[in-house]
Parts: sequence; structure tokens; C-alpha cells
Amino acid sequence: MICCRVHKFGDNINTDLISPAQYMELNNAGIAAHAMEGADPDFPQKMRSGDCIVAGKNFGSGSSRETAPIALKGCGVSVVIAQFFARIFYRNCINIGLPVMICEQADEIQDQDLLEVEPVTGEIRNLTTGKVYHCKPLPENIMSIIEHGGLLPDLEYQMTHCK
Repeated sequence: MICCRVHKFGDNINTDLISPAQYMELNNAGIAAHAMEGADPDFPQKMRSGDCIVAGKNFGSGSSRETAPIALKGCGVSVVIAQFFARIFYRNCINIGLPVMICEQADEIQDQDLLEVEPVTGEIRNLTTGKVYHCKPLPENIMSIIEHGGLLPDLEYQMTHCK
């Protein structure tokens, strides 16, 4: 279960907006300090660890830059919920252990709403409005990657525990 406060964005938030190019040479902490600045210059000051991002269609489009999900995870985003994700961004999030949920009703969720997100069942409860949304649940193999903190830690776990 993930409990989070929403930071709301619209459609077509691309990787240049998530992780602006001028910060790509920084270390992961430096990149995270500038997460989402291209879409909202005040985001780094508003973001609190554990908050979530809710967006519209085509979140993470553009380049396949891996710094975009690294920036989000590094600044404390607990889950990204969108109506539709660019495939490479979606997979890059999973690879680093950042949960991503596809929710067709994401446009109904508002900025600053409080959510309870259950990735295993795909249920999102909006504690602010009382509405419940049903999304595609994350499969067991993806949940394993998320729970172990990313693809490489999950593979290490599998190699040491599943002989």
C-alpha cells in the first residue's frame, strides 16, 4: 500500500520536462534536485518524499533518457499514475524499482488529493473525494522487481534465493 499526496500534470509530459537536459551531467542527487522543473519550476520545492505524480496521456515520451525515472525516484516520488505511458519510460521506471500505474480515470484525480494506491490489486482510493479507481494491477514479476529496488537487485535476489 502506498499513501501519497498528488502532484498533477497533464498530457505529453516528456523526458525533457521530467529531467531537463542541462542537469544530465550531475550525479543522481543533483538530477533529482531538478526533477520536473521543465513542467513546473516550483516542483522541487513542493515535492515531499512519498508524494506521487498523476498525469494524463503519454507520460515519459521523448528520448529514452534514464535520468527521467532516476530523477523522480531520487526526489522521493513513491508512484507515478498516468492514463498512458511511453513504453521505454514505463520499463525504465520498473528497472529502477519505481512503481507506475496505468489508470484511465487519472484525469479525475486532482492536485493535492490524498491517495491510497495498491499496486498488487490495481485499486486507487482517493481519500479526498471518496472515489475508488480500478487500474491494471502490477503482475507478480514486476512487483518482485519493485520490492527488491530494481531489476539488478531482483536478479541478485533470484540468484541467491532461488536455487
